[in-house]
Amino acid sequence: MPYEGTAAKRPEPPAAGRGGEPTEEADAMTMEKQARHRAVRAILAERQIGSQGDLRTELRKRGFAVTQATLSRDLQELEVAWVAGPNGGHYALQPQASEARILKSLAGVQVTAVAANESLVVVRTLPGSAATVAEYIDLQNSPAILGTLAGDNTLLVIPAAGRTPASVVTYLTTIFAEH
Repeated sequence: MPYEGTAAKRPEPPAAGRGGEPTEEADAMTMEKQARHRAVRAILAERQIGSQGDLRTELRKRGFAVTQATLSRDLQELEVAWVAGPNGGHYALQPQASEARILKSLAGVQVTAVAANESLVVVRTLPGSAATVAEYIDLQNSPAILGTLAGDNTLLVIPAAGRTPASVVTYLTTIFAEH
């Protein structure tokens, strides 16, 4: 039996409040976990990470101090894959298979037009469908797309640096035609 005060004790999970509702502490932990998951996704989308140590360092730079065990759980929950390569390997995001599959069947049929000017791409959809189509585009994690912004029936697709709107239109037309 370890001496009192020398063993690292894992904090107790936050208790539920009256009526089984989460406490403010539980809500804060959930929000922190979601923010940490977003940070992991962003880091892995930005650059290749070759080890959990490197990922922990990048998370620390963004204000998240995590243990190796927590990071391992996060990677499992996010379904991050290890991709072997000639110089070792790296962690890679996997498209959320079930969500992407569901949205794929919806996205293409909801798009009515895709157009571009010199800097931006606009996708027109059926009324109320822009957010669904934007989510499907975002799930593709395409390096050609910086991000999307959805309204009700129109969404703006912002090409990544060095990508032309015309190439993004070609890409979008291809993924929408696959439904």
